[in-house]
Amino acid sequence: MPKSSVTRAEMEKLAGLSPFELKGEFLRLAEHHHDDQQARSARLMLNAGRGNPNWIATGPREAFYALGHFSLTESRRVWTADDLGGMPAKDGIADRFTAFVKAHPDLPGIDLLERSVRLGVERFGFDPDAWVHELTDGITGDNYPVPDRMLVHLEQVARAYLHQELFDERPADAELKLFATEGGTAAMCYVFDSLIANGVLRKGDRIALMVPIFTPYIEIPELDEYRFEVVPVHADLFVEEGVRQWRYPTEEVAKLADPSIRLVCLVNPSNPPSLALSDRVREQITGIVARDNPDLIVVTDDVYGTFVNGFRTIAADLPRNTLLVYSYSKHYGATGWRLGLIGLHDDNVVDEQIARLPEAERDRLRARYGTLSLEPDAIPFIDRLVADSRRVALNHTAGLGLPQQVQMGLFSLFAMQDEGKAYKARVQEIVRTRLGLLVEGAGMKIADDPQRAGYYLELDLLAEAERVYGADFARHLEATYEPIDPLFRLAEHASVVLLNGGGFDGPKWSVRVSLANLDDLDYLKIGHHLHTVFAEYHDEWKPS
Repeated sequence: MPKSSVTRAEMEKLAGLSPFELKGEFLRLAEHHHDDQQARSARLMLNAGRGNPNWIATGPREAFYALGHFSLTESRRVWTADDLGGMPAKDGIADRFTAFVKAHPDLPGIDLLERSVRLGVERFGFDPDAWVHELTDGITGDNYPVPDRMLVHLEQVARAYLHQELFDERPADAELKLFATEGGTAAMCYVFDSLIANGVLRKGDRIALMVPIFTPYIEIPELDEYRFEVVPVHADLFVEEGVRQWRYPTEEVAKLADPSIRLVCLVNPSNPPSLALSDRVREQITGIVARDNPDLIVVTDDVYGTFVNGFRTIAADLPRNTLLVYSYSKHYGATGWRLGLIGLHDDNVVDEQIARLPEAERDRLRARYGTLSLEPDAIPFIDRLVADSRRVALNHTAGLGLPQQVQMGLFSLFAMQDEGKAYKARVQEIVRTRLGLLVEGAGMKIADDPQRAGYYLELDLLAEAERVYGADFARHLEATYEPIDPLFRLAEHASVVLLNGGGFDGPKWSVRVSLANLDDLDYLKIGHHLHTVFAEYHDEWKPS
């Protein structure tokens, strides 16, 4: 594999880009820089830089479409004139749904839909008419969201789903209130904006990031409206020489004991290392909050939690301190649906900190939220998030689209049934198979960790170089090449696109491989290409 045509000076400049923007350079090289037209047509580009999975959950989508057929029947029942219908009526709708199910036994998705509706009645005690009407009117999308934070039945369903998948069936005593958002990315933005708007965080405050971490958590604090002072908590433990554990040393986690650190952000399981937070670290953070930093706010992004059996979010151990962010996108292959949640327990330190603000600050907030309530002081932070998401003035039209909320609910109900549990095991098996093929092809060594989600893999190439060829070779790589040089070689000469781990505040010579978006055997090929790059670096070094 020849050297890249991109100069070292050019690479040094490009390294300052976000990895998701730098990926554009890799894609350009992978698509256009082949030796000839025949090679270009014969070589398939392998883009393992995207986290978008190449699977989807079909069952709950079929149930959604079946519900759509019923909703139109209900609309035409109220008012029919060419393509014009009316709003579905609530009275007797559950009986009409039962009749519709019996009349359409061959409609795809109708069986799962019927069982999901029945689960709402039997498990949650929903009034049948109110429950079926919420689903039917919701999928019709003929009303603004009321309540704007989340529909009442679907909030209970989503809460039960989170308790099952993220709380290891052991929820906290306080109730978890949910705000349905346009994906996890919107949730992140809303959290930062509202913490600032409510005076809980101030420009220039100290926050901690448990790194490596999803790049936006690094880039958002640098924006002018925040300018936070960031304290990194590094996952830099090794299993053995040359093999990173991607775990947090006790002394790194101890940084959180400093009360000047107002907030800590983590992705759990991590992105890119893809490991669930260890019991040791969860217990250490819990102890730090109890003893040293009781006002610490924890933002945990648990989108990959379903890929680890027995996963337990830190929101279960620190319910008073934690803002939980979740997205349905990865597990269900639903990135285009934009289905996210923010969770905050009733009893929480954010509301406490707002209540303790100086009177002048509280007057400012009374003016900000005064049009929403005669008692603006009583508006909890979770509802302030909703208002702030629409600049307060448009709070009456806030909320996630109702068809999106319905699909979120059907995904959640699916997970509570046998098919959903089998689906979960299957997608876990998919990423683990791909992980094994990648490591086999690369001939590299990774830590054996039962808490590995396997959605991504982060490989420290410099550590691997030292493990295989020795410290002198590793020093040669550092001195001779830019850390992103391997990525340019892979893109230009093998049409393989990976992301640079340094862009996630990981080791500069690390790379992130998504194990979600290519066919299984493609990962064996990517591993072989990585192995080839390493061998050629070694061949270039030996003559010297």
